[in-house]
Amino acid sequence: MNARPPVIPAIVFAYARPRHLARLLDCLRGEQVPLIYAFADGAKGPDDAGAVAEVRATLRGVDWCELRLTERPANCGLGKNILQGVTEVAAQHEAFVAWEDDLVCVPGTYAWMTAALRHFQHDPRIFSVSGWSHPRVRPVSAAGRPYCDARAESWSWGGYARAWSGMPAQNALEKMAALQARGIDPETCGCDLPAMARQEAGRNLWAVRWLYHHLLHDGLCLRPGESLVDHAGFDAAATNATAAAGWSHDALPARAEIPAAWPEPVENPDCRRLWRAAAAAEAGGPWRRLLQRVKRRLE
Repeated sequence: MNARPPVIPAIVFAYARPRHLARLLDCLRGEQVPLIYAFADGAKGPDDAGAVAEVRATLRGVDWCELRLTERPANCGLGKNILQGVTEVAAQHEAFVAWEDDLVCVPGTYAWMTAALRHFQHDPRIFSVSGWSHPRVRPVSAAGRPYCDARAESWSWGGYARAWSGMPAQNALEKMAALQARGIDPETCGCDLPAMARQEAGRNLWAVRWLYHHLLHDGLCLRPGESLVDHAGFDAAATNATAAAGWSHDALPARAEIPAAWPEPVENPDCRRLWRAAAAAEAGGPWRRLLQRVKRRLE
């Protein structure tokens, strides 16, 4: 008799947006996710205590799958909550998928991501998978099929314990310095990365460390040919996404379809150019980038 494959849990990170969380949980319930690790961040003070309490009550009310809930006694902030939470889950599972509370997905997304994780579980070139892509950075050469990108993702992603190993040990600036020591331009996947690395501690970020971790170890992120996930958190309650509304989607497909064949784990050659162009446009164009570089050299 064939043994059942190991469970790939979902990790949910929540803070103080109960309506956003309810939408995400509705998506995951439809996916028949068997196990959820939920990390509910603590309140910053009286102003958000009510919303935090509502989020925790919503998570405690999940009765359609096994849910293991960690309620932070104090506010960690997004970055620390995710770094600590993923590290804890990675110590117990070989693979996992991670969701922040402001993401929504089409039916079949969890199945798509876990199928990808199982397919590439023994291939060290694949560090992560994602349910998100966008026309601004999606190579035309992919022709609507899944493809591999050197730039990792934080808007819905799945990873392996083997890839996460050592990830939290160095901060983003240390990883960036290690990249430069290898002769790799820290802006190879976008001029936004060095800026985020410098802001990591002050803004309690985490994703830039994961992105540089991929680049430092030649890891790849598998992305879908069309996005299966959208960000629903472009509002005043957002911690870090309020300025990124240009990355939303007009529409998503009806459902995620698992491909008959997965791509070879080779980086699409167009991805870095597309990310650099998109990041430059977000930063105000090449002239503004040049002025910023000159300013940094004069400081």
